[in-house]
Amino acid sequence: MSAPASICLLRTSAIGDVTHVVPLVHTLRRAWPQTRLTWIVGKLERRLVGDLPGVEFVTFDKGAGWDGMRAVRSALQGHRFDALLHMQVAMRSNLLSLGIKADRRIGYDKARSKDLHGLVINERIPARTGEHVLDAIGSFCEPLGLKQTEVRWDIPIPDEARVWAAEQLPQGAPVLLVSPTSSHVLRNWRPERYAAVMDHAAQRGWRVMLIGGPSPLERQMADAVLAACRIPPVDLTGKDTLKRLLAMLTRASLLLTPDSGPMHMANTVGCKVLGLHAASNPDRSGPYSDRRWCVNKYEEASRKFLGKPASDIPWGSKIEHAGVMDLIGVDDVIERFEAYAATLGG
Repeated sequence: MSAPASICLLRTSAIGDVTHVVPLVHTLRRAWPQTRLTWIVGKLERRLVGDLPGVEFVTFDKGAGWDGMRAVRSALQGHRFDALLHMQVAMRSNLLSLGIKADRRIGYDKARSKDLHGLVINERIPARTGEHVLDAIGSFCEPLGLKQTEVRWDIPIPDEARVWAAEQLPQGAPVLLVSPTSSHVLRNWRPERYAAVMDHAAQRGWRVMLIGGPSPLERQMADAVLAACRIPPVDLTGKDTLKRLLAMLTRASLLLTPDSGPMHMANTVGCKVLGLHAASNPDRSGPYSDRRWCVNKYEEASRKFLGKPASDIPWGSKIEHAGVMDLIGVDDVIERFEAYAATLGG
């Protein structure tokens, strides 16, 4: 088909899912460099991807409620797109999409639709199961006649962020970054278990750094982890920005984290991830490029909390039950840490 004149991408959040949209942006720009791309993205998420070249960004501030929706509608006034790629099924996003004028409104297949998603689209992506989230998002170009055959990110990192990261992480001992907090609290591991792994890494000669955002939840978790550590790590909680974190991840050896935004940020720059998965399926939402170092207790979680094997529950089901992350033991994580350390020759 001929190149569309304009395409609107609607994926406002969260950080991890926004990183999964970036390869699609590159696919579209590579195939149709003259097509005007407009991406409606969340306020926080724009701080990470808002300087991607060749894309016009419209910020959606979900915290502003209806005023946030009206602001998006105002920014798009007079715009009509050849296609809308509606990559978010939440009710808020479905309502937001009503202010976007587009001839083709491409959304999810019926199995992945919810919250009246089917009423605001007129085409669907191919129905598939067993896909990673990134591949599902990448398939939004298929109704347009394209296929995503290459996955790359190339998210810009400002010089200021690289300089700051170099000051925090000078060359030398391998670095373990620990980002302990997911916004989904039932995905979080116990602070004392993080501390045990961090102490182990420090005893092995690694430089250990605790990272996280400025929210009260992240500060509370960081304080609990620090209180349990016998060997104090460097605490950078609340001191970085998304771009600074991305720069730090380019210099770190390994990131320890539950299923969260930093996991996917690390993946975009090639930092290996020791992901903690019990509440979520790493094959669907783990680090896309390399899941060898993740601890995967999803099958055990399904059997314990749902009474059936993971193969018998819908793909992508979250098992966010109290205590689910306790299925992951300290020894499980240290085993994966040592397996990765062996690849470094240490």
